Amino acid sequence: MTTPRQILFLQGLPGDFFNRLAGVLKAQGCEVHRVNFNGGDLWDWRHSGAVNYRGTLRAWPAFLARLLRARGITDVVLFGDCRALHRTARAIAAGLGIQVHVFEEGYLRPDWVTLERGGVNGFSPLPTDPDWCRAIARDLPPVEDGPRLPSSLRRRWRDTVIHYTAFVILWLGFPLYHTHRPWHPLVEAAGWLSQLARRGAAERRSAAATGRLRADGYFVFPLQLDSDSQLRAHSDFDGMQPALAQTLASFAAHAPLRFQIVVKAHPLDNGLVDWRGHAIDYARALGMADRLIFIESGDIDALVRGARGVVTVNSTTGTLALAAGVPVMTLGRAVYDMRGLTHQGTLADFWIDPQPPQADLYDAYCRVLADRCLLRGGFYAAEEHAPLARAAARRVLAVDPMLASAGDLQRLGAMLTAAE
Repeated sequence: MTTPRQILFLQGLPGDFFNRLAGVLKAQGCEVHRVNFNGGDLWDWRHSGAVNYRGTLRAWPAFLARLLRARGITDVVLFGDCRALHRTARAIAAGLGIQVHVFEEGYLRPDWVTLERGGVNGFSPLPTDPDWCRAIARDLPPVEDGPRLPSSLRRRWRDTVIHYTAFVILWLGFPLYHTHRPWHPLVEAAGWLSQLARRGAAERRSAAATGRLRADGYFVFPLQLDSDSQLRAHSDFDGMQPALAQTLASFAAHAPLRFQIVVKAHPLDNGLVDWRGHAIDYARALGMADRLIFIESGDIDALVRGARGVVTVNSTTGTLALAAGVPVMTLGRAVYDMRGLTHQGTLADFWIDPQPPQADLYDAYCRVLADRCLLRGGFYAAEEHAPLARAAARRVLAVDPMLASAGDLQRLGAMLTAAE
């Protein structure tokens, strides 16, 4: 009799996706386990096999090692591999020979999510050699543009609000837990409410700012969330502010005077940092206030398509630019930072002679991503999670997703569909 896979879930995004995925894996004969770190985690999980961790970050490694061995865990599933709890989990699991499956927002947007074994982004095992990429892609089908999945911002808001309401209400049950985000949920909630109150004025300012774009060219610098652990773990910056300061200083010193730079706010920014004020203050100090355009809201796709180039730390906005043939400069470590795709020179050079991506290499790169790293769907798409959960279960249960044949994955898919 085959011993069932023992799958441990750590933290995911707010909502029921991990709960749904656990149900699919259980139907396939796996046993599922969970560690809850706060009231939101407790609310989102509906299966047995959970344990509530109420210890400190310092005590977490020993606790996890005991749990992994006591329950015979074979696989760990988590979202985001740069949270302190998850970085420890990755290291301990690797030492014990346990597979770690990491979810993240999709490397390609929209309509994709990322699932890799071992790590994502800067920790991804995917090679960044263009020759390897082209060779692998020769045997892979093109990435078809399927029907767009309608995104549900309302669903994201609902799941997030419910998760953090439970977080606050059940705080006394997890008094030692510290979120990976830099602000307490109540502080973030106040920031979001303030953002909503100012949304109309922000949209009017953004429309006016967009109208000032010069026809002879502009560069785009998309802000990432200051709480983004990928920003801090996979770059030399300790936040978004020094990256913004460095970019504007370089632009002022090296970019031809006819060009502008657009700083685009992140659509999910909580408003607790006055990024518009920071950008304007930097620009004034650098003597380039008339060349700065700050846009708080608007269509990032259209903005990028019209740009001369995009500078980013490691945002997935970079892949939007590559898809449009727009040159990209990364300031950090990004999974798409590859010779032939991104500008490989200095930032000072980029303003003068930005190197565009090679279209055939980007096509090959997308084929490899779709085959090895991505799943069609969205964590908050306006559809049921069942198709995405089945696809994720196929990836988790594959002996090795980097080696499994298409036939193997199709057979697993048929088994999972029948089990549901």
